[in-house]
Amino acid sequence: MHSDKTEVKRCGWCLGDALYEAYHDTEWGVPVKDDATLFEFLILETFQAGLSWITVLRKRENFRIALDNFDYKKIARYDQNKINELLENQGIIRNKLKVYATVSNALAFIKIQEEFGSFSNYYWGFVANKPVKNKVENYREAPGTTPLSDTISKDLKKRGFKFVGSTVVYAMMQATGMVNDHEKSCFRYEEL
Repeated sequence: MHSDKTEVKRCGWCLGDALYEAYHDTEWGVPVKDDATLFEFLILETFQAGLSWITVLRKRENFRIALDNFDYKKIARYDQNKINELLENQGIIRNKLKVYATVSNALAFIKIQEEFGSFSNYYWGFVANKPVKNKVENYREAPGTTPLSDTISKDLKKRGFKFVGSTVVYAMMQATGMVNDHEKSCFRYEEL
């Protein structure tokens, strides 16, 4: 008798860690259209720069608590006392530049909302609101950047965002379903 777990084929990058597998099965690659969740992924991906995603994933709930549930309107108003509090918080990644970038990115995020009606309109406008379905055979073959992530990265930087290099942007595109980079053999590939 086989359990469901042995029957399910997942992307190789998440195997062997329950938190990673749950994230893969329920969130990664699912198209995200709401601004609150897009902001959360933007912030988590910027903190991930130079680190592994599992490191950030394990601290996600700590970030949620420390950053007022990723409320960009509150974060945009953080003062030096709040920033100092974050820099002392051992539950999150205490990178000074990334903490400051979180505040400036919240301000830039709000400006995009004002210009485009929502961040989602801006973000999804790069792909005419339709996810790109790639044909990844093995996750190791998935690109780290693409010409599209280069374009979005440049535009975000022009608008005042920080820690949004092309690699960070592409990871966000994967996480938020703008691109489907699930392996073709993965059960989520066709579902998405």
